[in-house]
Amino acid sequence: MAGSQDMFDAIVMADERFHGEGYQEGYEEGSSLGIIEGRQYGTLHGAKIGSEIGCYQGFAIAWKCLLHSCATEKDSRKMKVLESLIGMIQKFPYDDPTYDKLHEDLDKIRGKFKQLCSLLNVQPDFKISVEGSGLSF
Repeated sequence: MAGSQDMFDAIVMADERFHGEGYQEGYEEGSSLGIIEGRQYGTLHGAKIGSEIGCYQGFAIAWKCLLHSCATEKDSRKMKVLESLIGMIQKFPYDDPTYDKLHEDLDKIRGKFKQLCSLLNVQPDFKISVEGSGLSF
């Protein structure tokens, strides 16, 4: 009778055992896929931020050269904002994805860029698309 009792226990407990094994297999596979998906998302998002910052930097350097060659006294405020933007871009932590104020600093750079565009009377349109990213005027 003890042998048949063990057999029934094995049948009754099979559901619980299979549930536990299935959960463990699913958890391991989900973790693996989550890491892969997270890495792909991080790479894409990092590339977008890098492209945006690079575009701002190119814009700022080009305008610095333009304003420097024909600097007047009324351009001093533009140059001051321009230098501030370049300084913020140079201090941006490109190599530290764990930096807690990354998005805060990025928002400050965007704000400074908008301020500069307003001073320069330029209407930028930053776009990230399949073909590439860039500013259009």
